[in-house]
Amino acid sequence: MDFTFPPAGKFDGLVQRVAERVMARCPPVVANNPERTVSQERIEEILEECVAAALQYPRDNRIGFFARAQLKSALRWELREIGYEEKFADLAAEKLMAQISNPAA
Repeated sequence: MDFTFPPAGKFDGLVQRVAERVMARCPPVVANNPERTVSQERIEEILEECVAAALQYPRDNRIGFFARAQLKSALRWELREIGYEEKFADLAAEKLMAQISNPAA
């Protein structure tokens, strides 16, 4: 088992693309609205569609345990910096990890 850490910034482009897609499809103003006009199911569908572009990445590059943790953390922080609430950022990061872990699903 390889326990090497991925190089710093390895996932910057991927994280940026996913964050931009999320921001375009579900801006922070909509996602952070407590009187949600968009259902939780629709938000999950939007997130799944936004991270679908990441499906090609694992096939081309091996993503180990530490790399997955780094990728998940990077996406969460990117979304938090854009203005999303922590709950939304965590959900988006979990959707990304689910699709990377099981690309056939």
